[in-house]
Amino acid sequence: MNDQVSRESFDFVKDKSIKLAIVVSKPTLKMFMKGLKFAVGKPAKAAGHAIGQKIHPTEGKQSVKTLIRQGQGVSTIPLADEGLKDFQKIAKKYGVDFAVVKDKSQEPPVYTIFFKAKDQDAVTQILNDYAAKQIKKSSVKKTSVLEKLKKFKEIVAAIPKKVVEKKKERSL
Repeated sequence: MNDQVSRESFDFVKDKSIKLAIVVSKPTLKMFMKGLKFAVGKPAKAAGHAIGQKIHPTEGKQSVKTLIRQGQGVSTIPLADEGLKDFQKIAKKYGVDFAVVKDKSQEPPVYTIFFKAKDQDAVTQILNDYAAKQIKKSSVKKTSVLEKLKKFKEIVAAIPKKVVEKKKERSL
């Protein structure tokens, strides 16, 4: 009988300890929400910062509205169509904030470049580099591959062909 009582009390204690372990290990809704907030909060802040950077980039090409919203004054220069890519490369090199607007009324299209007034010295340097690059481009005349091929065909056609004389000698 004593053995049976101790076994019942052991089962009772065992059941209570299991229930206690389950209760302790079960996360409450409050703990779950806190953990979720912590896990989601950090990336959300980083994502919000990244979205903010995408909407308002700190430097480089951006919209006119974004450029004006920065409140540092805006200046403009006109630019022809063929030099837009070169201008953008050089402006990126100097880290200048700029915006490009296409004037659709003119043929060929003319682009207006907006930039911050505080970047005036940098833009002057960009324009100097851009002008040097455009002059270098125009001075170097590129010939097409087909023209080169045609020229070499004419040279090859002008070369006289060798006449090979074949003589056979008979030996006795």
